Amino acid sequence: MKNTYAVVTGASSGLGIEFAKQLSEMGYKVVLVARRKDKLEKVQKILKTDSMIIQADLSEKSECVRLVEELQNLEVEVFINNAGFGDCGRFYETDINKDINMIDVNVTAVHILTKLMVMKMRPKVSGGYILNVASSAGLFPGGPYMATYYATKAYVASLSQAVARELKEEESVLYVGALCPGPVDTEFNDVANVEFALKGITPKKCVTYALNQMFKRRKTVIVPTLRMKIAVAGSKLLPRDQVVAMTSGQQRKKRNL
Repeated sequence: MKNTYAVVTGASSGLGIEFAKQLSEMGYKVVLVARRKDKLEKVQKILKTDSMIIQADLSEKSECVRLVEELQNLEVEVFINNAGFGDCGRFYETDINKDINMIDVNVTAVHILTKLMVMKMRPKVSGGYILNVASSAGLFPGGPYMATYYATKAYVASLSQAVARELKEEESVLYVGALCPGPVDTEFNDVANVEFALKGITPKKCVTYALNQMFKRRKTVIVPTLRMKIAVAGSKLLPRDQVVAMTSGQQRKKRNL
């Protein structure tokens, strides 16, 4: 067992559970973070190493700050910024409260936690790893019918790349990256009220690839599966308007819009 901790936000479901499981199997003590304590307790029971629960609603700025304060005395080596969700529908029809909550969780919380964890981990000689879970959606110029979600994930991808470059230029050993998967078979669909137009990969495959790439420190933007790599690369060769139109066609299939 390692004497260091891995922190996983959004640890009560989907990729969060898989990150917690695999990091525990690697020997890390795990800090599980989410709103629902009962769900976190279920996750805690399947872990192979010591773990602790921090119940927090990351849509609240004060809760993000409190989370980092509770981590101050822990030797955190890995921080997985995983909490987030999406929604699907015409921009003028989706619930504005859900939109704002999405921005609070997907953008504001990620921003606050990345900044505070960089400040905490950067001085360490041994460095560490911060992985922000974005989406391949964040690598496209826009996503009609999931407009807010695509915009939030673009923010995460952009922020992560900028911070990573700053750290590289000062020769810091702290890694910051963005995981940008395509469809993953989790309960994301139910929350976002969609059905993927493309076949998804398993959470296990996604997380295994993400952690492998993260620990190698070779890439800032991590895109699992060859298909999504090709799609992202192809989108850079076409006019932006054309890419947005193509993305719109894929999104419309999700809801028959």
